[in-house]
Amino acid sequence: MTVKGDASLLNYLFTQFPDSSRTAVKGYLSSGRIMVNGKRTTAFDLPLKAGDEVELVGKGEAIAESMVARATDVLEEHGIRPVYEDEYLLVIEKRAGLPTIAPKYGDPGHERNAYAILTDYMHRCRRAAMKAGKRERVPGRVFIVHRLDRDTSGLLVFAKDERTQELLQSKWTESVLERKYIAVLEGRMEEGGGTVTSWLRENEKSLKMSSSPVDEGGAQLSVTHWKCTHCGKNFSTVEFELETGRKNQIRVHAAQELHHPVAGDKKYGARTSMNGRIALHAASLVFRHPYSGEILSFRSATPREFRSLR
Repeated sequence: MTVKGDASLLNYLFTQFPDSSRTAVKGYLSSGRIMVNGKRTTAFDLPLKAGDEVELVGKGEAIAESMVARATDVLEEHGIRPVYEDEYLLVIEKRAGLPTIAPKYGDPGHERNAYAILTDYMHRCRRAAMKAGKRERVPGRVFIVHRLDRDTSGLLVFAKDERTQELLQSKWTESVLERKYIAVLEGRMEEGGGTVTSWLRENEKSLKMSSSPVDEGGAQLSVTHWKCTHCGKNFSTVEFELETGRKNQIRVHAAQELHHPVAGDKKYGARTSMNGRIALHAASLVFRHPYSGEILSFRSATPREFRSLR
């Protein structure tokens, strides 16, 4: 409906639905079924002007949108902030302390991880789509594309189907145009930057990674670029860019090659306490969409607690 002249929303609706009772018209508003210029509203006294567009959406659609909104609220309650979503993939920002996935199904706390929480989110979205009467297939789960350590925060990508996961993973190196992290390291770094190249290998007993200048068998080549953006007396803020993506790569290179562990990273020798997290944040991610080829660019603000480490 296109508004012809100035009016309050409720009075305008009364004129547009003369065959409906006043109670029913009020119900359209209170149940969230009215949209003005593409935005849902429940404000009875919202002023309208000529040219405004008013829409009454179906009851099922209104309920469905409410269900999706609640599903999004649940994500944020668990420390996940949706950044981008389309029919093929999800980009989120996760808090520190939340694992990407549990080590094994059935382990204590296996439901408190990004993968499980997002799977529940997709189930909720599927039920909402069914409520709205949508016939197209809505995915009911997510697929892991890459991971962040439990105590690292920042940007993370999930696929909505196996084909998208395979496309992203198989062409990850070519598709990712930028992948940067912000970290606060213990001690004063030298001005400038450089590149660390080494071979990383995991100890099967301690599950710690170690760095070596040569491949001693079973190791993975790892390349990390770094730049000190603030070289303080006790702490240094460093920007890292990954050329490879190995387990604990930045943490190991910082501690064993640069000799300045990430603050809070007790596993690799840090002495600073960060209240259950480490000072490492996945701050930017730029990659090509696996189907459209569109360049997607995302930024995540540096956590506040990093600012106190100077």
